[in-house]
Amino acid sequence: MIPDRWRDGEVAVIGLGRSGQAAAAWLRQQEIAVYASDSADAVAIDAVAKDLARLNVSVEVGRHDVERVSRAAAVIVSPGVPPNTEVLRAARSAGVEILSELDLGLRALEGVPYIVVTGTNGKTTTTALIAHLLTGSGHRAVVAGNIGTPLTAVASTESNLEWLVIEASSFQLHDAPHMNPAIGVLTNLDTDHLDRYASVDEYFGDKRFLFRHASDESVWILNDDDRAVMDLADGVPGLRHRWSLERTEDAWFDRDGQRLMSGDGSILDRHDLQLMGDHNVGNALAASLAAGAAGVVPSVVGDLLPSFAALPHRLEPIGTHEDVLWVNDSKATNVRSTMVALEAMTNPYVLLIGGRGKGQSFGALRDRLEGCRAIVAYGEAASDTLRDLDGVVPAELVEGFDDAVRTAAKLAHAGDILLLSPACASFDQFHDFEERGDRFRTLQP
Repeated sequence: MIPDRWRDGEVAVIGLGRSGQAAAAWLRQQEIAVYASDSADAVAIDAVAKDLARLNVSVEVGRHDVERVSRAAAVIVSPGVPPNTEVLRAARSAGVEILSELDLGLRALEGVPYIVVTGTNGKTTTTALIAHLLTGSGHRAVVAGNIGTPLTAVASTESNLEWLVIEASSFQLHDAPHMNPAIGVLTNLDTDHLDRYASVDEYFGDKRFLFRHASDESVWILNDDDRAVMDLADGVPGLRHRWSLERTEDAWFDRDGQRLMSGDGSILDRHDLQLMGDHNVGNALAASLAAGAAGVVPSVVGDLLPSFAALPHRLEPIGTHEDVLWVNDSKATNVRSTMVALEAMTNPYVLLIGGRGKGQSFGALRDRLEGCRAIVAYGEAASDTLRDLDGVVPAELVEGFDDAVRTAAKLAHAGDILLLSPACASFDQFHDFEERGDRFRTLQP
């Protein structure tokens, strides 16, 4: 599980977010020498540094010791660290193996079968749905990865697991050369992360690492409505299960009858699924196929799906004030996610949009704004948003988030939806999308 050279030297952990902290702690449990560093110098990082120092981790904040990392036996990199950062370029040039925390966690949990979910949108909800179906049917399963719990933390606290259900970002897939899922799920593909990738092809290339160890024993759950998904999986060995909202497949949506179907049999009625939007019908179909491949029968899937509620920050209804429903979709950090949210709106709505852009045009939203009463744009991308959406619906620019929310609330009428679906990252005013969504929640009267 652990190469001898790691024990003879020192492993470097780059980035001290949740995954970096967990990786450093697990390595020390294995009595491996660890150097951990983070380029940030913040109060939160200082607290983490003190905790790791108590485990005899050599910690540095505010910088990376490039020479020391270049001599490491291996580098474990957090997903938030760009691959072209100086310290990783130096490690790569020195021939040091670079692995994601996800790859390290799979080593730590060797022997446990796992399902990997990736895609541009819908990863977290689909991952949570699969775990809900597995645990509800009596399997001992946990969710981990990009969904919030590092795999190495699972390895430190859990035992006798039957399944791991892992959400994987493109960044994690890039540095997970040993990953070989029993079941892989690809939700969809769209333009994203162009602030980090040089091209869409480069981004899709990292997603294709899901299939890098594909064999005839592999099982793939694929979105047959997404041409890019099917093209990416073209020629990949393994058994394929497809879902569709448009045609009959292994799992599909009977739009006329408003039923989720498995083959020729009904899974459940649409109104029993407590999630907004057709995209969540797709997520439920994907989860039903993945759970089925893991041994859960369709009738049990149908019994369990109605008890699954929307996850925080993902088209999450958070309450009603003066007959206006507030919906928190802070996780919509790209234009495609916001397009999906707009398609899910069944009432007139006021759209709160903005933050830090990802190099995408907001013009793709122009044809999706039927039913939009007004737009309130805020943050760094506010002027770009209004430029791309000029003249479609009434719009206001309000720089600060709190003032933007209050402005949007005043524009909403009884029976409307007040929708936070920013189409942008949160980093201009918040630490992450969760902090943004939580702030939205606190501003509801």
